[in-house]
Amino acid sequence: FGVLPSAVSQKMVALTAQQLKALHARSLAQCTPFALFLATIHRGGEAFLVARGVGLNGEKMALGFGQGSSENHEICEALFRGLERRGLVRCKRILFVTDGGSGLRKALRARFGQKLLPQRCAIHTSRNLQRHLTKPYRNEAHRQLKTALEQTRNTAAKHMLRELEAWLRTKNESAADSLLEALEERLTVHRLKVPALLRKTLRATNPSESLCSLVRHSERNITRSRGSAMLQRWLGTVLRYCEQQCTRVKGVTGMAQVMAAMEAEHAEPQLVQAKKAA
Repeated sequence: FGVLPSAVSQKMVALTAQQLKALHARSLAQCTPFALFLATIHRGGEAFLVARGVGLNGEKMALGFGQGSSENHEICEALFRGLERRGLVRCKRILFVTDGGSGLRKALRARFGQKLLPQRCAIHTSRNLQRHLTKPYRNEAHRQLKTALEQTRNTAAKHMLRELEAWLRTKNESAADSLLEALEERLTVHRLKVPALLRKTLRATNPSESLCSLVRHSERNITRSRGSAMLQRWLGTVLRYCEQQCTRVKGVTGMAQVMAAMEAEHAEPQLVQAKKAA
């Protein structure tokens, strides 16, 4: 009907730029996150570290993203600085659900220190084991891992993970070492006695994984990347759109109990230090 392709392209650029600007300009001063999900999506040869938050009311919110060549310490630092400039308060009662990347762990430790409450993603844990194992052993390893993480009590879950480690030692030493690395971080939700319904959400980066899937689906017809600005516009637009599609986290009524456990765990080292000083 006489509409030039270039006019459509210019309109798309203007609309996506507007969405990206709205994302970056949004104040986070009123946002009190209960949990932060951090995951990396690779697009156009670049790594984008995406942060999504779960508020005290159970609502999911896109907080922002950082761009770099890989998931390194610098990109993580830049992301946190940007979030704090927009008003995000560094609270001691935040659960960080991550894929366990070394750069991300370093940045979190540097910023939050002893206050940090990390939870390793169960999905990435399973994927790491699959990469080490040959096909005949993958299903059994996944089954044992899933069974262990479905346990209610921390002691039972840890015992079953130790049994899985012993089994892996007979199949692949590297797989066993991978499981044993940061074992306590894989059981943070168990240690905090998170209710079962809420634990299903918090033990994996599913909210971020679903976002990455939506990004790939939205960009499936893009055959050529036209630079960082285009990638950021599209990602910002998808983040904003994803917020409208998100539902509340299941098990939100159990958050008060988990926050009390976070407070108690944070206060414990301080009590120990006070006793030593006395």
